[in-house]
Amino acid sequence: MSEPSLKKRIWGWFFFDWASQPYHTLIITFVFGPYFVGVAADTYMAGGIGEEPAKAQAQSFWSLGLMISGLIIGFGGPVIGALADAAGRRMPWIAVFSVLFVLGASALWWVTPDGSNLTIGLIAFGIGFIGAEYALIFTNAQLPTLGDEKEVGKLSGTGFAFGYVGGLVSLLIMLLLFVEQANGKTLIGLAPAFGLDPELREGTRFVGPFVAIWFAIFMIPYFLWVRETHVPEARRPAKMALAQLWGTIRALPRRPSLLSFLGSSMLYRDGLNGLYAFGGTYAALVLDWDITRIGIFGIVSVISAAGMTWVGGRLDARFGPRPVIFVSIIALGIVCVGLINMSRDAIFGVTLVDGSNLPDNMFMVAGVLIGGLGGIVQAASRSMMTRHTTPENATETFGLFGFAGRATSFLAPGLIGLVTLLTENARLGFLPVIGLFILGLILLRWTNPDGEQHAS
Repeated sequence: MSEPSLKKRIWGWFFFDWASQPYHTLIITFVFGPYFVGVAADTYMAGGIGEEPAKAQAQSFWSLGLMISGLIIGFGGPVIGALADAAGRRMPWIAVFSVLFVLGASALWWVTPDGSNLTIGLIAFGIGFIGAEYALIFTNAQLPTLGDEKEVGKLSGTGFAFGYVGGLVSLLIMLLLFVEQANGKTLIGLAPAFGLDPELREGTRFVGPFVAIWFAIFMIPYFLWVRETHVPEARRPAKMALAQLWGTIRALPRRPSLLSFLGSSMLYRDGLNGLYAFGGTYAALVLDWDITRIGIFGIVSVISAAGMTWVGGRLDARFGPRPVIFVSIIALGIVCVGLINMSRDAIFGVTLVDGSNLPDNMFMVAGVLIGGLGGIVQAASRSMMTRHTTPENATETFGLFGFAGRATSFLAPGLIGLVTLLTENARLGFLPVIGLFILGLILLRWTNPDGEQHAS
């Protein structure tokens, strides 16, 4: 069989983003996450806990799942990346983690409205999330082989944009055909497809199997077109690979550009993940939106994410990734200030008339900006990382990048949960996100715009 052309390899690489994005769009942010905290809150209230404490406890439980799975991803990523580099191949690892993705997502079906399987559901969520994030480490490591320094920014942005389109299409399918509203019908007035029972929330629960099926189908182009040839000379003992990883970590103080970028991205990406993980729950707890309305909000957000990320890739190619990251993080901080000063009854302390739609409209605009700017930040960060690596150690280095994105993953969920509990205010819970963005920007100033390849 002939080797795929570079164009096919690039498109195959794009399809990983298309296949995996629904885990973030549908499961973490817009469908399963809000459903999970809603079921948890109802379960706690049924046990005699007041409404606000029950909501806070539900959000804390969701935070716990994100925190534990994030820590596993963060601390395991560099080790697994080093072992993969030692083996000389990445595709078998991607296949293994793809299986975890499918198994974890499929099992979310069993999170029933009676709240009896919440713990099992959170474990299943973690398994799928770990599979998605570990696979991402390996696919990110393939980026340097697809183009030169100027091209990878555009490729990274286009890949994220393509993934967001996949997230949009999958979200539309879920809302139109499966997610039931209060009347038992979907957004277009149909009963949930395949005879799913709206009383048991089977349409909403189908989000897990749906994401698993989606991933399995759309990973086919990836595995067909992104193939690797095993090179025996590239193999080295696992002990040697782990020793090299430890050496890389110890050498970080002598690599100031890489060290500052890893530290910076550790903070601002944690803040961004906090916005993603709690955006849907914010809408549910602060604005009392149902899942269908949250899903519509998600459609608007994902459309903006696709378009703005594509534009961000072009800006990256022209100006480089660092200024793109810097400006986007400042804008995200401003959005967070708006969220904190907005409630159903007032905006920046100004009381609204009863029934005002201004908070809903403002949150919709915030969603557009969070989706678009967040996509730009992620794509530009991936591009910035390629300027600090080589194809030979890319998986190990992107493992460190994954570690930087997850090592402090407990911070945003933990701090959001803590501040929410202390203030009994879901809006003020977003205060730590602003702090993470500010600290990330401070560290970013020591990152060489051209990376290590041109650092003096």
